[in-house]
Amino acid sequence: MTATLSQPLVELETLVVELREDGVAVLTVNRPERANSQTVTMFHEFNDAALALRDCGARALILRGAGEKAFCSGFDLAEVGGIQKMPTLDFLRFQETATGGLAAIAQLPFPVIAAIHGPAVGGGLALALTADIRLAAPSAKLSCAFVRVGLSCGELGTSYVLTRLLGYGRAAELGFTGRIVEAAEAARIGLVNRVVPAEELFAEADALATAISGNSPGGIRMSKRALLRNREISSYAAAIELENRGQSLLTRADDMPEALAAFKAGRAPRFTGK
Repeated sequence: MTATLSQPLVELETLVVELREDGVAVLTVNRPERANSQTVTMFHEFNDAALALRDCGARALILRGAGEKAFCSGFDLAEVGGIQKMPTLDFLRFQETATGGLAAIAQLPFPVIAAIHGPAVGGGLALALTADIRLAAPSAKLSCAFVRVGLSCGELGTSYVLTRLLGYGRAAELGFTGRIVEAAEAARIGLVNRVVPAEELFAEADALATAISGNSPGGIRMSKRALLRNREISSYAAAIELENRGQSLLTRADDMPEALAAFKAGRAPRFTGK
């Protein structure tokens, strides 16, 4: 399966999208001079990037921040005055655009791996939480900083994902205090998968994306769908129904018999995703 962007991607101001020949895509938050802080324009561009990536045939996406200072330091305070002056309905539309952009990244049909260095604060933490897997450099600092600026952690999907990732008690502590979680603690409580030396962070994320890419695209797609959907439902019976549907579809695809044939022949499978 050849990876190509499914939608023409206009020139982006705040993000960089790279789609490599090996099927791994890279989405870089590209405002290093402002600690990769978010803007109104950036939230619109998250939607544009996700739309272009959705059906591009990528096997995995690496999400990172440009430069050495930060993954994403949250919303740029220089733009706060502008959103405060928005009429209520205009602000609601902006919120829907912002949450929609991050949700679109989270709902991409292939795994998203966040490579986090430096601050991932407020909206930056919400961005990190869109990833399926999070790797952190020792410099990573994660925080639900919303309460420190008079807002709540019910922002950009944070309250939903954090409670399911950490459990209510830990999510409540982080949400109510806004305290900084250093990399080692983040790994211990499950906020990130593991800590990786800074100089190896992107290479480790790349190796993980490559390992994922070696598996059946259909199998990975259905696995992500099952994991995401079952995070949203509490019924065991509904989960089984979803799993049965996915497995039934995959047994009718080309990759399963190819994998079995490759195993019998003692060779690597040639997955096509068809």
